[in-house]
This record gives sequence, C-alpha cells and structure tokens, in this order.
Amino acid sequence: MQQGQYAPRATLPKQDELATQYAVNVKTVRNAVALLEAEGLVTPVRRRGTVVRQQPPMRRLGVERYSKQKWKYGDLVAFAADREASGQAWKPTDQTQSVAQVGADAEIAQAFEIEPGTPVYERARLVKDGDQPTHTLTSYYLPKDVENTPLVDPTPGPAERGGGFAVLTLQGLVPDHITESFHARMPTPDEIEQLDLPAGEPVMILQRRTYTADEH
Repeated sequence: MQQGQYAPRATLPKQDELATQYAVNVKTVRNAVALLEAEGLVTPVRRRGTVVRQQPPMRRLGVERYSKQKWKYGDLVAFAADREASGQAWKPTDQTQSVAQVGADAEIAQAFEIEPGTPVYERARLVKDGDQPTHTLTSYYLPKDVENTPLVDPTPGPAERGGGFAVLTLQGLVPDHITESFHARMPTPDEIEQLDLPAGEPVMILQRRTYTADEH
C-alpha cells in the first residue's frame, strides 16, 4: 500500500492468494492483515473483502486555524486554512450549508443559559474535498446575535470574508477565547451516509464554545 500497488478503496487479494504469492503460511497473512487493520490502513467490508482505507489528505491546524491573522486580517476561514496548510486548493462551494431556527436541546440550552426549546439558529455545513466529504459542522447562535447577518444566509461558502468570526466581530461580539473537547465514537447511520464512510470507521467529534471577553 505504501508503494502504491493497492490504491485507496481497492480490495486486497484473498488471504490464500497472498499466501501463495509470497510463499508464506495463511496464518502469517492473516496476522499481517490484522496488524494493518489495527493500524487503520485497511478495513473489512462485508461481501467485498479487505479494503484499503483512504488516508486523511488534510493537515489540521488546531487552534491556529482560529488565529485573528487568518479571519480578521485575512480572508481565511477555518476549513480554507486547513486546505492551504495541506497544499491543496479550495473554493467557496466546497462548503454548503443549511440554516434554520430550531428549538434548543438540553445541551445547547445549557451552553446559552436559556430554557430548552427556546429558538436558536442552527447553521449546518458539509465540507467536501472534490467529491469526497471531509467533515460536517453545525453551529448554534442566539437570534439576537446574528439576525439579518450572513450567518443566517444559506448560500454555499463561508459567511463572508473571514467567516463567522468576522461577522460576529461586526456585531460587536469579538471572539476572545475558546474551549474545546475532543472524542471519538462510532458514527450514526446518517453520518455514515453523509460522510460516505466505510464499515467500521469511527468519527472524531470536536465540540467548541466561543466566548467574548465578557463571557458571552
């Protein structure tokens, strides 16, 4: 795989064929494939066999992606900053979104210190690299903070130059500090379909809260 003989999403030969090809015991091949699976290089797919996993093409910048130099003094939103750090091109339509008012669930209500069911704006985005989805993002805003701004416009692409942080700054809500939590879990059926995930692929969940200097 590292030599490129088996491309991403290709199916490996059957284990007995590999054993014959390399003149080794089938048990040796089985152990080798199990090691590749443990390292996240291949994944078993029912009725298909062992499939080579596509390796993440992105370099994620972490906290640097929220630097003011990128969104306040430049044009880069977070996903575009990741693309440029990875040496990849991007275009605004790589991100699509839907915007709606929804009732806050318990988690969102707790974050905003409002009653569950209170209307908030939900801005859900899907980001692709070509035809391949890379991640989804869903942001929640209090209506009084974003009403009649680009953050409630469903047009594909970032909210405007500098993205959501720039919009909030124009609203007098300058992002000052962020808290994040990060964990892995198995995907829901909707996530499997939306992200075009192979069987057994986990997803990484990043939850972020952004505050102004006065903790809003």
